Amino acid sequence: MPGAAVRGYGVPVVTWGRLGPRRLTALDALVGVALVLLTAVRTPAPLAVGLALLCGSPLALRRRRPVPVLVVVAIAGSVAAAVGTAGEAVVFAIAYALWPVALSAPARRAVPALVGALAAVTAGAVVGATVPGLPVVPTPSGQESFTATPAPVLLYAATVLAGSWALARAVRARRRHAAQVAELRADRAVAEERLRIARDIHDVVGHSLSLIAMKAAVANHLAESHPGQGRAALAAIERVSRAALDDVRVVLGALRDPADTAPSFTELDRLVEDVRAAGVGVDVDRAADLSRVPAAVRASAYRIAQEALTNVLRHAGPARCRLTVATEAGELVVAVVDDAPRVRAAGPPGHGLRGMRERAAMHGGTLTAGTEPGRGFAVRARLPFTPTVSDE
Repeated sequence: MPGAAVRGYGVPVVTWGRLGPRRLTALDALVGVALVLLTAVRTPAPLAVGLALLCGSPLALRRRRPVPVLVVVAIAGSVAAAVGTAGEAVVFAIAYALWPVALSAPARRAVPALVGALAAVTAGAVVGATVPGLPVVPTPSGQESFTATPAPVLLYAATVLAGSWALARAVRARRRHAAQVAELRADRAVAEERLRIARDIHDVVGHSLSLIAMKAAVANHLAESHPGQGRAALAAIERVSRAALDDVRVVLGALRDPADTAPSFTELDRLVEDVRAAGVGVDVDRAADLSRVPAAVRASAYRIAQEALTNVLRHAGPARCRLTVATEAGELVVAVVDDAPRVRAAGPPGHGLRGMRERAAMHGGTLTAGTEPGRGFAVRARLPFTPTVSDE
């Protein structure tokens, strides 16, 4: 497969497959030798062979010095056309030298290179046809040449040169497109990773700070009247703070090892206890076995449950809620339903619901959120999955 082009002049322009610079140089040298041998077979005159050497030998450096090689080969080809020794080998040599220039140079330089190559061949043919004493090597009877049949031969040469140039430009455009696509994919991957880390930090920090704020209010209220309960609230703040710091370290560990960032449903009991300690009653209805649910789906479900319980803390006030985790026909279902009144506690708008919907969408799932008939608020997520072998 073709490799990436290297911009600029004076360096290898293109790499094919696993061939290194030395092998590529050897390949170009072999092409030059083949063109010289072809000329020697078709026109064995010493002058023709000498000009063929001038056209073929520089081709070994066409990847490192594309412009100088093209200039030398074009001039030698023009002289060969003037003296009557130019044949298919000379045209192919110029086209072969034109390729790396068209492939590596921007349009403002590639177009003049094509024009210059065509002008050199045309000038040689015109000189050979108009200057007395030329061509030096007469054309054998029945053969075409720049001097004997200039129009069809010039058209043939122009077609070969223009074809080589156009194909090189097409390859250049395709490689630029492939590089842009690769860059866009890399940028998208980085953006998605940043968004994932931001969601995890939002979930962890938002949940923990809600618990801390509620416990701090309790401690402040009971500090004098009930010192024992105040100290218990402070102890809960300390425990939640330490757990939050551990969670943040795990989330930020994605910058080093993304495999360490996925929370497990084994932490669900701790999450429920923290919410209960903050004054919200939580009833849990949890599936007994989640081992066949992929870890990524379980991680998203845990974060959805965490954010939904955090919303109950923030907005529902004193209330009870039910957390349901179940598997139904290839879907992991997570639901948090509270019994708070329709009028919910005021609070600044956040990103919780949007983050939960994004997590569900990552797995092709859905999330619905809204008030229940009568009273209460419900968050329900359905995450499709393909059963797998347990990794816990």
